[in-house]
Amino acid sequence: MYKEIVINDTPGETRIAILEDHQLVELLVERGEGGRMVGDIYKGVVGAVLPGMQAAFVDIGSEKSAFLHVSDMRDLVLETTNGSVDQLEVEDGQRVVPPNAPIQDLLEKGQDVLVQVTKEPIGTKGPRVTSQISTPGRFLVLVPFSGAVGVSRKIEDPKERERLKEISREIRPPWGGLIVRTAAQGVSKRQIKRDLKYLVKSWKKTTGTAEKKRAPALVHSEMGLTAGLVRDVFTSDVDRLVVDSRRGYREIGGYLRMVAPDLRGRVEYYKDSTPVFDAYEIEGEIEKSLRRKVYFKKGGYVVIDHTEALTAVDVNTGRYTGKKDQEETILKTNLGAAREIGRQLRLRDIGGIIVIDFIDMATEGNRQKVVQELKKVLARDRARSKVLPITELGLVQMTRQRVRPSLLHQYTDECSCCEGTGKVLSLDSIMFLIERAVRRVASSRREKKLKLVVSPEMAVHVVGEEEGWLRMLEKDTRRGIEVTDDRDLGREEFRVVGVRSGKELASEKQG
Repeated sequence: MYKEIVINDTPGETRIAILEDHQLVELLVERGEGGRMVGDIYKGVVGAVLPGMQAAFVDIGSEKSAFLHVSDMRDLVLETTNGSVDQLEVEDGQRVVPPNAPIQDLLEKGQDVLVQVTKEPIGTKGPRVTSQISTPGRFLVLVPFSGAVGVSRKIEDPKERERLKEISREIRPPWGGLIVRTAAQGVSKRQIKRDLKYLVKSWKKTTGTAEKKRAPALVHSEMGLTAGLVRDVFTSDVDRLVVDSRRGYREIGGYLRMVAPDLRGRVEYYKDSTPVFDAYEIEGEIEKSLRRKVYFKKGGYVVIDHTEALTAVDVNTGRYTGKKDQEETILKTNLGAAREIGRQLRLRDIGGIIVIDFIDMATEGNRQKVVQELKKVLARDRARSKVLPITELGLVQMTRQRVRPSLLHQYTDECSCCEGTGKVLSLDSIMFLIERAVRRVASSRREKKLKLVVSPEMAVHVVGEEEGWLRMLEKDTRRGIEVTDDRDLGREEFRVVGVRSGKELASEKQG
């Protein structure tokens, strides 16, 4: 598989596209007004402890308080007395904490606690945090206050796994554990030690900052989008990285010079006058990723709908009818849909509960083929996912790790006309709403002449296409009705105004 990373870096926005075999599979966006929070470490203050939920809300200085569940409470890092960092007791590599201790025994209101953001604020929910802090490097992840040593499951060679474990056991600090990342495969002990030196220095700086600052305060900021992606994704399996910013090109080159000098030759500075995302045909794919309906090869398509609780995906055959029997047609459509759905989940960064309505298949073997195809595509996804077996109704239930708001959430706002339903009232329905409002005004007011103020679209409908209805309404109410348009009104908005008094007598307003 040919893999590329394309970076469009401007002063107000950084966009990073990941392509596999020249097809867009992932898009990361960071804008100046609100950078990422995941990975940031805060010295927070416990605002409330909720035993019923076994959780606490922590003030970290953000708009909404952070949510901390007891399952993320293995390590407490700050004492309540003076807010200074305390090297907590460690026994066999783990802090001594009573098993299954309730949240009220671990935290109290007003207590300072060091936490790390694991999930961005999404919708009405604040960020999610953990006190099990970790700091990632190129080859290692440092886990303070843990004695554990682990190796990435993606490193499958037993000899290499054992080599990396031995190195980790030898070099790990007495107060922390290490997790070896996939990028460390084949890397020398010297390079790994250099990565650990950087992580230890960074952690000491974080704890030093935490000692000095008063909560709530940010004590460590995770790398920016570009540097973080180069650290986490730009490995030997990436064939090329293209960036259109000279500043970004220098930043990436400088980082690689320290950690992976062999990859510097794969970085290119894009100088062409054509925008880089246009040259790689990425802009069109981004626009498609915001659509509800997505077509794939063979003429089939999927429909993606977002609800409050889950995302629903419906599979349709479209124009594809196949060449043989119906079951073959359905299987090929479902397999194509599974591949496209896997790509769209990554591209749109859809998380949480996802329900996929595949077309019903007659045989269990074909159902399994579709589920396996979906799992195969998701295996390349950096976010964790779990796919359940397909049901007799052709439904697949799955979950995908949600870390940040989806692409749709980042790029769009809720429609002020339909308020997120995707539907607006028909012009005839609005017309009858107006009629009822006018009749109510006529029955309770003495105004003989009324002005009906509507949207331009509605004015054309009433005056040009439904003039008979307007004349009938004037006759029934014995009121003269003057229609005027206001371009500031939405489709469903209108006002009924008394001509003599100039008062608004009735209205329909959105929002």
